Amino acid sequence: MMYGYEWDTTTWLTYTISILPIILIGLTVTLKAAAAGFVIALVLGLVFALLRRSRIKAISWTVAFVVEFLRDTPLLVQLFFLYYVLPNFGIVLPAFLTGALALGLQYAAYTSEVYRGGIEAVHHGQWEAATALNLTRMQAYRDIIIPQAVPRIVPAMGNYLVAMIKETPVLSVITVMEMMGLANMIGERTFEYLVPLTLVGLIFLLLTLICSAGLHRLQKALPKAGIPLR
Repeated sequence: MMYGYEWDTTTWLTYTISILPIILIGLTVTLKAAAAGFVIALVLGLVFALLRRSRIKAISWTVAFVVEFLRDTPLLVQLFFLYYVLPNFGIVLPAFLTGALALGLQYAAYTSEVYRGGIEAVHHGQWEAATALNLTRMQAYRDIIIPQAVPRIVPAMGNYLVAMIKETPVLSVITVMEMMGLANMIGERTFEYLVPLTLVGLIFLLLTLICSAGLHRLQKALPKAGIPLR
């Protein structure tokens, strides 16, 4: 029994039906963790990208080092550091928040490069136009550059969202019980791993297909010239 649900291992069908509510509970955790991590990655990645383009070398070099460090270290190491090392310095975070933060930090390093590539792909003449209009650097980013970069960065961002969803099983090592963690627990208690793991695999496949279809529709809906931010 788990979460008030008992499993029936009589046949594979009854086993599947009996454990499905438990797996769906794990699915909600998976989606929440991926969504929270993706929001962190989107916001922090943009901050990293803009700071790396700073004219102050100390700032751009420092941010470049942070981005490379986050990108070159495994997610598992970052998870362990946030969950087990930070408490030694008096910083104790809930397991779910730690997992979402680790996902966000890891993928912020990747999304920052996507943002940077999209921004640099905007024609240099747009910067000249912003200068002619006497816009500040931040106004140019907000009103001219970033809106034109959005259609260029959407495909890569969608791919990272899918990758992040598939990375969520790593969170089980810090006691965040998402789908894969619950499937493993069910297998350990029933000694039947095939059905729960297959069920989780099919759900991940379905999530990937849904995200891919949504991304394709979003790409078609976005105007080629970019979207206004205000």
